[in-house]
Amino acid sequence: MNYYESNVPEEEKLTYTETGKLVVTASDVAEVVALWTGLPTTNLTRAQADRFLQLEQDLGNHIIGQDHALAVVSKALRRYAAGLRNPKRPIGSFLLCGPTGVGKTELTKQLAEIIFGSQKSLIRLDMSEYMEKHSVSRLVGSPPGYIGYDEGGQLTDAVRSRPYSIVLFDEIEKAHPDVWNILLQILDDGVLTDSTGRTVSFQNTLIMLTSNLGSQTVLEFCAQKPTRTAEDEAMLKKLVTQTLSSKFRPEFLNRFDDIVIFHPLTRDHISSITFLLLDEVDERLANKGFNLLVTSRLLANIRRDGFNAVYGARPLRRAINKWVEDPIAEKLLQVQDETEHKSTFLVDVDSTDSKKPYVIVLSRPVGEKIKQAELANSQQSLSLKD
Repeated sequence: MNYYESNVPEEEKLTYTETGKLVVTASDVAEVVALWTGLPTTNLTRAQADRFLQLEQDLGNHIIGQDHALAVVSKALRRYAAGLRNPKRPIGSFLLCGPTGVGKTELTKQLAEIIFGSQKSLIRLDMSEYMEKHSVSRLVGSPPGYIGYDEGGQLTDAVRSRPYSIVLFDEIEKAHPDVWNILLQILDDGVLTDSTGRTVSFQNTLIMLTSNLGSQTVLEFCAQKPTRTAEDEAMLKKLVTQTLSSKFRPEFLNRFDDIVIFHPLTRDHISSITFLLLDEVDERLANKGFNLLVTSRLLANIRRDGFNAVYGARPLRRAINKWVEDPIAEKLLQVQDETEHKSTFLVDVDSTDSKKPYVIVLSRPVGEKIKQAELANSQQSLSLKD
């Protein structure tokens, strides 16, 4: 069952006549067309409206420690859902600023999943590939007479094939200024003409840009004021905007719906993200018929190695690779023939070397709790699945 089918209410899946025969209505046909083309052809349903109303909550389950940023983006998207936005412009346009590894790119992935049903609706363009003037033409296609003229543009062709999507310009400060000129046209008119003269509409896209400019300002400001008021947030945004103004022209910065500031992560945030990342590992193991248990002592080591205010959550992934994924991978390869499915991997800190993890294979079905007596040599364990 795909995303669309799973989100159709039960009472709307089938419509029967009094004779019990299936009736195909106009809305059913429209829904099939939407599945084939990716273009919504029906009015906003109650379930879809509720999804926009609880957008902060849904995003907050994946993006930790950025409540202010999520609120700003969610308000703009609710204007779109209510039909109050300018129909000639994109759904929304945001410049996401802040330190690395705090959730800017992850936000765009989750928005694609929640709003458009799949992360395949995310069109990501790495601006480090468009640093030279000659490379900018690849966005809209090479001009006549040049190599690649018939291939189309990387941006225009992607939006033409997926008109309902999120377009991410990652690390926009690295792009050549001609890219900013292209963005001005998109943000103003909602359309762009490619090298073949065809017009591409961006009116159903969400434009997101990320930038690390002002990261040091954000880090220093948040270090001085761990708890921030609305006035503090306004001051921080003003300081970051001043830094952005040294790189971008005012008419460019003034085109966005909002400049969204992301904050550095705290130790508490890293603890919450640890569970999210371990859930992903647990899910991958569950697909192979295994379960995951980690001890509190191992969790403490992961949080210790994974915290870095400057680099965000990226060191945390490396810590989980070191303490969880690497030892489990070795154990799987060592005892592949002997390890029966529905076993549980218990990962703890090696009692003889506190810098190394240790894996125990327990024969218990996925989801079944392990008796405390069997964990006598470990500290209190934490199950990711009760």
